[in-house]
Amino acid sequence: MDSITVIKIGGKVLNQQPLLDEFLLQFSELEGAKVLVHGGGILATQLAERMGVNVHMKEGRRITDSDMRDVVVMMYGGLVNKTVVANLQSKGCPAIGLTGADANLIHSTKRPPIDGLDYGWVGDPASVNHSFLQLLLQTGMVPVIAPLTHEGEGNLLNTNADTIARFIASSLAQYAKVKLYYAFELPGVLEEITKKESLIKSLERTQYQVAKETGSINEGMIPKLDNAFAAKEAGVAEVALVQYDQLEYLKEEGFDAYTRLH
Repeated sequence: MDSITVIKIGGKVLNQQPLLDEFLLQFSELEGAKVLVHGGGILATQLAERMGVNVHMKEGRRITDSDMRDVVVMMYGGLVNKTVVANLQSKGCPAIGLTGADANLIHSTKRPPIDGLDYGWVGDPASVNHSFLQLLLQTGMVPVIAPLTHEGEGNLLNTNADTIARFIASSLAQYAKVKLYYAFELPGVLEEITKKESLIKSLERTQYQVAKETGSINEGMIPKLDNAFAAKEAGVAEVALVQYDQLEYLKEEGFDAYTRLH
């Protein structure tokens, strides 16, 4: 394989069927080896509220006690993952749904308390079974990965999907040219969240650090951009944030309606 495309889909796309259908159609039509990583945080929050489970977030990251872990396993590893896989099969895309526990795909460490804050059953990826991923890709399969990992002692861990996408892309970048796209309902990073015309088409690490310190970037974007820059610095050839329904234009020369990291 000369090139691999890794796409992470999240935001409001996963819980709006028309948006998800359009994204999956364009994803299924992408040529070459590809991996899809999905989130589902909005859906997990909705299920938690229906079940009476308290929801706590810190800088866009979910604090996961035992009850919340049950919720995310049901939603991420079950409903969301299998719905996406079934949808892709209907489009002729040979998808296979996975969590990080399957074939030891992603081994994580349970996050220790940070500044006195216990994140609970949250995992930080430590290694990726890239050989298994490559085997799947070589056979033409399309891995669809849920944001769940494990720590080797029988426990599932809630793991940020943006981080998973970064680790997968970075691990595969040793063997092929990898492009990593974070796809969601916005065209990329916006100077003003309500104005799509304020799109930042090119973003450097120093620019991001300033925006992060001044609070001008939405809190939920922080994990995404932290991981995006980490992937770029780990050797991923291209890293960008793009609107969910713009995938078909990525291969067109001159297309710049998205945020590319430098």
